[in-house]
Amino acid sequence: MSELFAEAVSAAHRRPPFDVERVRQEFPILSQKVHGRPLVYLDSGATAQKPQRVIDAVSHFYAHDNANVHRGVYALAERATAAYERARARVAHFLGAGDPKEIVFVRGATEALNLVAQAFGRKNVGAGDEILVTAMEHHSNIVPWQMLAEEKGARLEVAPVDDRGVLLLDELERRIGPRTRIVALTHVSNALGTVNPVAKVVEMAHRRGAAVVVDGAQAAPHLAVNVAELGCDFYVFSGHKVFGPTGIGVLYGKAARLEAMPPWQGGGDMILSVTFERTLYNRIPYKFEAGTPHAAGAVGLGAALEWLGELDRSSMEAHERDLLQYGTEQLSRVPGLRIIGTAPEKVAVFSFVLEGVHPHDVGTILDREGVAIRAGHHCAQPLMQRFGVPATVRASLALYNTRAEIDALVRGISRVREMFR
Repeated sequence: MSELFAEAVSAAHRRPPFDVERVRQEFPILSQKVHGRPLVYLDSGATAQKPQRVIDAVSHFYAHDNANVHRGVYALAERATAAYERARARVAHFLGAGDPKEIVFVRGATEALNLVAQAFGRKNVGAGDEILVTAMEHHSNIVPWQMLAEEKGARLEVAPVDDRGVLLLDELERRIGPRTRIVALTHVSNALGTVNPVAKVVEMAHRRGAAVVVDGAQAAPHLAVNVAELGCDFYVFSGHKVFGPTGIGVLYGKAARLEAMPPWQGGGDMILSVTFERTLYNRIPYKFEAGTPHAAGAVGLGAALEWLGELDRSSMEAHERDLLQYGTEQLSRVPGLRIIGTAPEKVAVFSFVLEGVHPHDVGTILDREGVAIRAGHHCAQPLMQRFGVPATVRASLALYNTRAEIDALVRGISRVREMFR
């Protein structure tokens, strides 16, 4: 395993400078036309597009190495297992984890959060205890905790945000009490783009003995994540948002936390031995990976992280900051448009409403202009209620987007305004 980890570290040092036009050429889907117009894809917060290397990695696995992992002694099975574990090592390096055994493969961030709620939460939360979330959480970081609280007779507490979409840290700290067992928060808001000060929250929570679960689904594509520096107990993200395949995701957990947790699902490969009288569970991370895993997805995710690691991160982040600044300036000039979420620390996500036009109508008309955006509540209905809107239009950008695409978005919005005058 150490050799695989070293290989992942070595790959991260081969980084040519960031070049958005070169990067775009690596994404075949971006070259197509929609309704006769060049595709402007601005919905990476929902799912990011895939570079050719990821597509090739998944195809190569199925064409050459496909076999069940950890089960066979023949060549294909050994190659498949090695590729699967290489991907785990790459994820560990990507997150700054101390050991690949702290990485559990799941279907996505949603499954990872449910795993923690059921395996960790059931064991550590009891009647009268409290679980703290924030007002900007995705439903996946609300509903599992509601289910746990209802089952255990615990209470769900909510830390508020201000009118900019900034987490109110003083209010959050005030809500961490002696009965708080879990603090669950997003690293980056999917609906607002707000970047939360996770390390500060972790320090607050740990001082009072609470565990911290971080939803990193929106952070992983944009920020350099280091779980050791953050200090969180658990961190989750989805492969499809970080340029990898769908159906694969990651749960990072501190080894001591994972060791103390019971399995969530039972089945093949999560056991050491089974009799009708007793089952002995496998070591971590395998006791949480019951059944045949999505090996091709893990391989594709590994390829995505390897590809991402070869880019110059400082240049990439500068490019995305430029998109954020430029997009904010251009959208702010549109009459009748109000941006929802203006935190000083955010990624290139623009949620907005247009006076007199329903977000779904905006999305439909923009689609005819070749511009793909998201319109709706973004699986964050409590946050929409906080801002007094039923839904917003959301343009969520990634490293392959350009200023010209922001211009196309603004032109499309002008077209919407003309139609609704």
